[in-house]
Amino acid sequence: IKVELLEISKHEVRDLLDTRSGPDGQLIELRVNSKTTGNILASPDDQDQVAKILELAQRRRCMKATESNSHLLFTIHFEVNSDSESSNRKGCLRIVDLAGSEHENPSLHVLENVIMNLQAKKKLPKLKSRLTYLLRDSLGEDSKTLAIVCCSPHVNHYHESSNSIRFAYDASKVELKNDRVFSA
Repeated sequence: IKVELLEISKHEVRDLLDTRSGPDGQLIELRVNSKTTGNILASPDDQDQVAKILELAQRRRCMKATESNSHLLFTIHFEVNSDSESSNRKGCLRIVDLAGSEHENPSLHVLENVIMNLQAKKKLPKLKSRLTYLLRDSLGEDSKTLAIVCCSPHVNHYHESSNSIRFAYDASKVELKNDRVFSA
């Protein structure tokens, strides 16, 4: 397996595994029509090493996890090989901490529009945010997507929690098929 950790903050993407990461750290230049973003992939040997990588990345974040304009993308790339080349499989598990609401964070608004277009089975235009660009292979083709929402029952957080639940509900209605949905 290989893992990567990226932070999207204020429309910039930072590699949290890069030793230069942090507020003034390594920015990643995204290349259109390429799965490569130029970031570091770590190769942990076991779950303890994965936990240490996550702790390191958390310390290197530019924004606190509670701030509304920072998203964390943790991706595990894996390859399963068999004796027969025809049954080798590749895949990835992407865990994303989406912070804030679509009213505070434009990239969430764009993601919500992508989800609504997927729900309506419409072809999608070019991706208009760093977040949707990085999630493009998780939002189409043969992907499985699950939204887990953390909400506060406190009355002061009612509006935010209600929006989060609505977002997850809309995401849960999307059925992804093995079709190309993004235009190049």
